[in-house]
Amino acid sequence: MQLRPVLLAIGIMTVLLGMAMIPCMLIDWADHRPETYVFEVSSFGTILIGTCIWVLSRGEVERSGQREAFLLTVLVWVYLPVIASIPFLASGMSFTDSVFECISGLTTTGATVLTGLDDMPRGLLLWRAILQWIGGIGIIVTAIAILPQLRVGGMQLFELESSDMSGKFLPRITDIAAYLGLTYLIISMLCALLYYLTGMNWFDAITHSMTTMSAGGYSTHDASFGYFNDTNAPYVATVFMFIAGLPFSLLAMLLLQGRIRPMLTDPQPRVYLGLALFFSTAIVVYHEAVVEPPIFDHVFHGFKEALFNIISIMTGTGYASAPYDTWGPPVMTIFLVATFVGGCAGSAACGLKMFRLEIAAKTIVAYSRRMTQPHRRTPIRYAGKAVNEETLQSVMVFVFLYLVTFLGAAALLGLAGLDALTAISASATSVSNVGPGLGPLIGPSSTFQELSDFAKWVCAIAMLLGRLEFVAVFVVMTRRFWRG
Repeated sequence: MQLRPVLLAIGIMTVLLGMAMIPCMLIDWADHRPETYVFEVSSFGTILIGTCIWVLSRGEVERSGQREAFLLTVLVWVYLPVIASIPFLASGMSFTDSVFECISGLTTTGATVLTGLDDMPRGLLLWRAILQWIGGIGIIVTAIAILPQLRVGGMQLFELESSDMSGKFLPRITDIAAYLGLTYLIISMLCALLYYLTGMNWFDAITHSMTTMSAGGYSTHDASFGYFNDTNAPYVATVFMFIAGLPFSLLAMLLLQGRIRPMLTDPQPRVYLGLALFFSTAIVVYHEAVVEPPIFDHVFHGFKEALFNIISIMTGTGYASAPYDTWGPPVMTIFLVATFVGGCAGSAACGLKMFRLEIAAKTIVAYSRRMTQPHRRTPIRYAGKAVNEETLQSVMVFVFLYLVTFLGAAALLGLAGLDALTAISASATSVSNVGPGLGPLIGPSSTFQELSDFAKWVCAIAMLLGRLEFVAVFVVMTRRFWRG
């Protein structure tokens, strides 16, 4: 195994992470905050660590392959949160809370242990937003842009990390990285501009655009997006959260190549939109038919609140405009189901993803038909093409690992003393990289601050497994991977 190019990539990305701390230092300087030393020390230390790894790893290397891509994928998501936690450690947070916050940020989960956000230094608030923005798609774009120069297969890493079903829309992996990065940047800037036009100040507009397009959900206020309920910002957020759950390759084709057909013919966006509308309509119908006294002022208000929060949960953004865990048990069930669903493959969203849900459903139907007609051939088709056995196997393996991880994390959280609802929803929201759970302890109006250190580490590991989509981690943990 060629470890040198892997370490060289880690070193370069560490330096870039240290440089990303500089805007946070500058904004604390501009605010004349006494905490400016936090990012002065953190940025210098991170760049120094990265430079040392970079220099010590330089040299001629042979062509690297699949194993190096697997190892780099895992190391990036395990190592970078620890380095990114330096500013939180320097500000006085515990090691567990600091790493939890950064894992939640970089995996775009959005679960937080912080309170008092309205009075927090803007440098730390900006750092949380930057972590989510680079975690949304920035890490993979950076990696696949530099890996060809390090003789590591960039396309292999792209396939391992993104589960993109749309295929290569450009011949070179560096061109794909450039298109995806530019698309991500343009849509983020447009989102920030529209937030500003709805009445947000520039700081809130920029930070919330970062956490919206990354499907992250960190806010600069304790009330989350409920702080902006009196403005038109929730409408903007609903649209851009939905966009964040679409395949970025299709968005790049639409935005930079003017090709709308791939977006219209891909079945994922249709299923994604249909489920969001179905869940939201079900919530409104239940409210209008059953709930007394009414929670919503009128049907339009109810649909607006339901659609915002459902898309937020489906994409894993985790913004909350209202305490939806108080809307009744049936509604809580809908939100729990939406937690697992996720967005489209190749998007900033996590979860099971649309293409896996459709393929799994079609596989179950085909298997049921074979039970009654054993000799009948029932090919499974997706997007007009027959799905091969390898794809079917990968989908089933993913679903199995997803459920096992969810159940294992829930059991461990139960052993940590959490009640059943909190343990189940904390496990689901961590594995699906959503953020808020259900119940008074970790609900949309609360944080993960009250959990024990053991419970926080369980959730943090579940976040990493969910972001890495399980397989890469379990492959690296096998003995066979390290042989030869």
